[in-house]
Amino acid sequence: MSIVVNIDVMLAKRKMSVTELSERVGITMANISILKNGKAKAIRIQTLDAICQALNCQPGDILEYVSDEEC
Repeated sequence: MSIVVNIDVMLAKRKMSVTELSERVGITMANISILKNGKAKAIRIQTLDAICQALNCQPGDILEYVSDEEC
């Protein structure tokens, strides 16, 4: 089981930089990078909410479940 974080896809769709997202959400670029690269072990609902607000999207646009067979 794996959860894939598609922040980079949404950033490209919204033509937004990591720096701009970082400023809008209030978390460091390093933490956004950790999320983007799939290295995060958890994400706060509050952070997910802020990312969705900044990118004008739904949580499902950012988070994707991929089964072990698909990996």
